[in-house]
Amino acid sequence: MRKIKVGITHGDINGVGYEIILKTFENPEMLELCTPIVYGSPKTATYHRKSFECATNFIVKNSARDADDNSLNIVNCFGEEEIKIDFGKSTPEAGRAALISLEHALEDYRKGDIDVLVTAPINKNNIQSDSFHFPGHTEYIEEKVGDGNKALMILMNDTLRVALATTHIPISMVAESINKQVIEEKLRILDRTLKRDFLIDNPRIAVLALNPHCGDGGVIGTEERDIITPTIDALFEDGIKCFGPYAADGFFGSGNYTHFDAILAMYHDQGLAPFKALAMDDGVNFTAGLPIVRTSPDHGTAYDIAGQGVASEDSFRKAIYTAIDIVRNRRTYDSAHAHPLKKQYYEKKDDSDKLKLDQVTDDNDMGMEL
Repeated sequence: MRKIKVGITHGDINGVGYEIILKTFENPEMLELCTPIVYGSPKTATYHRKSFECATNFIVKNSARDADDNSLNIVNCFGEEEIKIDFGKSTPEAGRAALISLEHALEDYRKGDIDVLVTAPINKNNIQSDSFHFPGHTEYIEEKVGDGNKALMILMNDTLRVALATTHIPISMVAESINKQVIEEKLRILDRTLKRDFLIDNPRIAVLALNPHCGDGGVIGTEERDIITPTIDALFEDGIKCFGPYAADGFFGSGNYTHFDAILAMYHDQGLAPFKALAMDDGVNFTAGLPIVRTSPDHGTAYDIAGQGVASEDSFRKAIYTAIDIVRNRRTYDSAHAHPLKKQYYEKKDDSDKLKLDQVTDDNDMGMEL
């Protein structure tokens, strides 16, 4: 069985992207798990490697199809172009380089040359251009390779998964963005990804309130009463084990989150502030709901420590592990559900008490008549 091909974007070249990539594959055991393919610049990688005296070797390839299974591969996306590096600074050149890397990786994904995508951090400001007018990776990837599916941002580690009903929008727009359709859509995606991507048979999902104290019965907000609670009740009746809403302020501190397989938060900082307090070192950002498996570390470009050799690669390494696990889980789940058994029922054939077992192939014909 061939190893999983992990496509890796280099992110913002003035941040810690190359540092965490090179440190991750300094351990040769990583090459036993996957075939890593970095979309970037060999010259830039060499510059970063010299800046913190890293011993990681890599080979340069023109195509992901030619990747060496036993090496760290860099697909040269820039030819002989010199890319100016200014550690710790946001520059238009760094934004352009980040986008070129991402575009090449997604093109190879569409061609089937990589199996999963792991993205190093970008600067959401300097990457903006005529080709990129999105608030982040999640929205861009959804449009480019989502095939009409909706993305769901999940921050996770081995014990905690926090999904977001709304993502990169101003706080002033959060309340108007919360409606029954959004909550239902996100909960259905979350339930599906817990089953398919994490192989949890009967997942339990906690839903956080939007307002303090769950709105206090409408005194300080009606979204819980009018939107969130009715949606939870309707989906629970439809077989999705979702509970709440829970007041966000005490939910994590009380340890209540340990009783659930995932949590749906209403907005970015409501979910990610407690998550990063609990899981900053090994957290992973997973884009659920799309055909592509994409993960990333849960931190940003870290301009303040770029080029110093002190960045931790733990979250990036965990992002690679997670991507590999998820694509394997999907294959297992899809294989198990590819040829379901024909449904069966008992039908009375005569006036005697004898019951005969018949097979049916049409779901609409299934029933039990005694």
